[in-house]
Amino acid sequence: MSACKNNLPPTRTLNPIHNPYVKMLLEDFSDCALDEVRALDFKGKWANFYSDQKFEAVDLEIGTGNGLHFAHRSLTNPERLILGIEIKFKPLIQTIRRARLNADSTNSVMMRYNAYKIEDLFENGELNNVYIHHPDPWPKKKHWKHRLIQTSYLQKLHQIQKPGSFVDFKTDSKCYFDWASEIFKTGPYQITRYTEDLHNSEYASENFVTHFEKIFLRKGQPIYYARLTK
Repeated sequence: MSACKNNLPPTRTLNPIHNPYVKMLLEDFSDCALDEVRALDFKGKWANFYSDQKFEAVDLEIGTGNGLHFAHRSLTNPERLILGIEIKFKPLIQTIRRARLNADSTNSVMMRYNAYKIEDLFENGELNNVYIHHPDPWPKKKHWKHRLIQTSYLQKLHQIQKPGSFVDFKTDSKCYFDWASEIFKTGPYQITRYTEDLHNSEYASENFVTHFEKIFLRKGQPIYYARLTK
């Protein structure tokens, strides 16, 4: 997951000639992919992003990777607006292209933004479900402060989510899962799902297997999963 980076330069200051994905963001997919300047314009207005449709819910995936899960959710939930955050241009464009061209969905939007500053993008109570799949585990202890799951971050998410919505968290790192679990226990959410072996759990049938999961499953490594409900 690469949606977290500080001091993000504005996309429109970059040269699209040297990076074709910048051009795609600013031109080819400008109706459904936003740079970090345009994304701010829709705070409090996401449910009406497409003027011809008012969505009954607004969901967010933080760090979409190759976009398979994002496209799946877009295709299978046409009544919900599916948002995604990425930092790097290539996975951002791959994700929205997969959703819009391959899956033919009309309810998906990608944005380039710093996921640590999530409160910039949403009003309190505006967001529904949030998906955080395989974020950077920052395995060295001196780097744990960079992990996305922090008490302060969960408090931000809790404020911008509607009551009854949830956060789904998956990781292949036991170290990160143990760390996150302790934070979950003292955070504002109720832990409603919890397993240290997702694919041999009661939740397996509902799970969409991501690209990362396939890699680790081939190695016989378990996937750790928790759901936090507001």
